[in-house]
Formats: sequence, C-alpha cells, structure tokens
Amino acid sequence: MAMSVEKSAKTVQEAIDSALQELQASVDDVVIEVLDEGDAGILGIGRKPARVLVTLESATAPLAEEEPVDTTYYGDDEEYAGETETPEETAAVDFVSRVLAGIGIRGQISSYREDSTIFIDVDGSDVGAVIGRRGESLDALQYLSTLVACKNSEERVRVVLDIGGYRRRREASLVSLAERTAAKVARSGSRYSLEPMNPAERRVVHTALQGYPGVMTFSEGVDPERRVIVAPAEDTEEAALAESPAE
Repeated sequence: MAMSVEKSAKTVQEAIDSALQELQASVDDVVIEVLDEGDAGILGIGRKPARVLVTLESATAPLAEEEPVDTTYYGDDEEYAGETETPEETAAVDFVSRVLAGIGIRGQISSYREDSTIFIDVDGSDVGAVIGRRGESLDALQYLSTLVACKNSEERVRVVLDIGGYRRRREASLVSLAERTAAKVARSGSRYSLEPMNPAERRVVHTALQGYPGVMTFSEGVDPERRVIVAPAEDTEEAALAESPAE
C-alpha cells in the first residue's frame, strides 16, 4: 500500500527532504510530485512556500521471468553458467560483470536479446550502491555498456541495464503517479508539474497518459530539470511550444 506525505517549505528541495525524513526513505524509493514551486516574492512580500507530495510505493510483485536467459556469476568463484549468442552481448555482459566485481559487489547477471536491444538484469547483495541517486549511476553504467556492445557489433545496438529491479519498480511508480495526476487534472481543470525526470522516465509518463480522456502531456525546462506537465486537453498553446510527447 502506498504512503503519501505532503510538505511545505521555502524551497522544493527542502520540502522533499522533510518528506523523505518523515517517510524514512531515500529519493530512489519514492515518487515526487511538485504541487507548487513557491514564490520568493519581493523583499519577502507575497512569499509563497513550495509544496510537494511524496509517495512511498509498496514493493511491487516480481514480474514473470523472461526467456531465454543466460546466467553469469561475478564476484565469486562460480563458473560462468551460460553462453551468450552474439559477440556484442558477450562483451556487454562481461563489461558489467567486471565493473561490479571490481567494486566488490557480488551477485548474478542474466541477459537476453530482442532485435537490436540487449537486456541485462543484475541481482545480488548491496546492488543499491550501483544504482545511485535517481538511478544516475545505473544510467552511466548502461551508457558505457552500450558503447562496449556497439564497439563489438557491426550494427547499432542498445543495452537496457536493470539492477535489483530498480527500473521495473520505478516504471510502475511513474505510471501510478501519471494516472493519479491525470485524475487530478481532469477533476480540477488545472495543470500539474511533475518532478524533474530523465528522457526515458518522461517517455513512460507520456506513454501512460496517451489517450487519457481530458488531459494532455508535454515537457518543459532544460535537462536535468526538464519535467512533464500534465494539463487539460484544451491547454494547447503551451504544448505547441514544448517538445513532442515522445521526448
């Protein structure tokens, strides 16, 4: 069951920190909705506090396992228990296993390929250290893995790396946030601004709300502070100045 806390403070970050302290959670465990960015006013006159809604989602049920799966053990004395099908997949899996073993993280890697995308999943103890704040370390390792795979391939390939099920949990949380926000927009007729997200996370929100009656989505701002705006469907003027939903 999800647990939500609404907090107000001088800044958005202070409000988020206060909510995280009350929930006893880290930023990677929650979904943050910016209700009001606040206003410093002029010489303190007209000051308005920032407000956020921070939701701690309950653990989601594990998804059905994909097949086929090749298994690699790293950071211990186990032998490799599978054989990847292509040089690029082998190279990417080997790179990830060597990086994790090099920083003392033990666990298991499974991989499979669909068309030009290589999926790598990592499970083990203390893997949270590789995810980083808002998945930044995970994204960096995924980017490097893609470079390694492309170097060993005659065609362009992409690596999707997930560690400890972080991306699956994050996607489920984002879809839940998107649907709750869309319901608020439909009821109130007001637009809502979500927390800053990377392009992949913004795409999850846009996709989740495609076809949702009475609402539309677009993004505004500059990375890393770019965020999704959920607005009434008739609010087309600002959307025309923003990016396409696919971004």
